[in-house]
Amino acid sequence: MLKKKRLLTGIKPTGDLTLGNYLGIIKPLVNFQKKFFENYEFYVFIADLHALTNFQKPSLLRKRIKNTALLYLASGFNIENFLLFVQSDICQNTYLHYILECNSYFGELKRMNQFKDYYNKKKTGNIASSFFTYPILMASDILLYDADVIPVGQDQKQHLELTRNLAIRFNNLYGFTFVVPEFMKLGCTIKSLTEPTKKMSKSKNINEELEHQDKGCIFLLEDLQSIKNKIMRSVTDSENKIKYEPLSKPGISNLIKIYSCLKEWEIQKTEKYFSENSYSFFKEKVAELVLNEISIIQKNFFYFQKNIFLEEILNQNSKKIKNIAKQKINKIKKKIGLK
Repeated sequence: MLKKKRLLTGIKPTGDLTLGNYLGIIKPLVNFQKKFFENYEFYVFIADLHALTNFQKPSLLRKRIKNTALLYLASGFNIENFLLFVQSDICQNTYLHYILECNSYFGELKRMNQFKDYYNKKKTGNIASSFFTYPILMASDILLYDADVIPVGQDQKQHLELTRNLAIRFNNLYGFTFVVPEFMKLGCTIKSLTEPTKKMSKSKNINEELEHQDKGCIFLLEDLQSIKNKIMRSVTDSENKIKYEPLSKPGISNLIKIYSCLKEWEIQKTEKYFSENSYSFFKEKVAELVLNEISIIQKNFFYFQKNIFLEEILNQNSKKIKNIAKQKINKIKKKIGLK
């Protein structure tokens, strides 16, 4: 029997999960697991240490860690080969973070686009050093578990390249130690309903409760009528022609993408299907599809919230993960002369 490949992904609890998160990683990963159940084992972690780069009220962070875990379970994963755990429960990744930091260069971190963008926007005031070094923590999350495949968005691809470079550099210096992971493109990038040239982000207004957050976001635990209202009021152009043109028609193109991703249709099929319809009719159909999907997730979420022992599941999983992490750290310590 061939050894299963290990797929690993993480999500930051820096806000309440959105439709963008669901279509960007959760739904595609559920589908991928169904299709390749026999070929892969799935490691998914709540990246709570990464969430500390932005201040978040402790009470909200605790709530979001729990809700994020429950939403992943509520989305349809088969838990037989699905290990869900919390990043901060595994202290070995911060140990490896320092070792990798000693093998990384100031220049390559300075070239990270996300850091440059944040630095240029901030310009004044203090910037936490974790914004500069967090790609190394991301690398340690990946390399610690010998992950073969990492599904990441385009905005994180540069960080995966850094991870690969660090693994190769370390292997060249100390002998083979780390699996060099491969990048996998999954899912759709969904835009804001109010600013359709910008990504739908859960990290805006992170210290607000869900009902006071970004009106351009659809949240997975949001009131269903509120979701429908947002879709019906979403920004579109005046042409009233259902056509996918992201540059000239970003609003309607975003709705076409949402519909297509939920239906698992090609963009062209959605365009053709609704070519004779009005924007208001199409928005109704998008809302209907979104509400059907989210209502199932919410039903599962509230059932799991009452009927499963989440802490017990996370604790059992963290024990399994810790054993893997400890073995890896012992191997690394021997390689570099610490043992």
